[in-house]
Amino acid sequence: MFASPAYAQAAGAAAPGAAASFLVQFAPLIFIFVIFYFLMIRPQQKKMKEHREAINAVQKNDQIVTAGGLIAKVIKVEENEVEAEIAPNVKVKIVKGTIAEVRRAASGKPAND
Repeated sequence: MFASPAYAQAAGAAAPGAAASFLVQFAPLIFIFVIFYFLMIRPQQKKMKEHREAINAVQKNDQIVTAGGLIAKVIKVEENEVEAEIAPNVKVKIVKGTIAEVRRAASGKPAND
């Protein structure tokens, strides 16, 4: 009635250039993913790796900044924890995972002290 049987049967046949048009349709998506990888994912992974290395290299007398904003001097380093002094005679244990920044100990004399 609405379509002849010949049209209905021919509609299921694949066009000769269907594979090429499929690739052309997904090329922009692939291109966008590549751009996101190089502009966002890769630099973030590099930054995370540097942060992990800095935390694993914490030594005695380094200054650290915790995720909560405390600045402390490292007294003792253990495998998963760091003992730090946040004020004279006030020592706390800090989990290494909560260290946000590591500041290396100064190797010279303090200025104007």
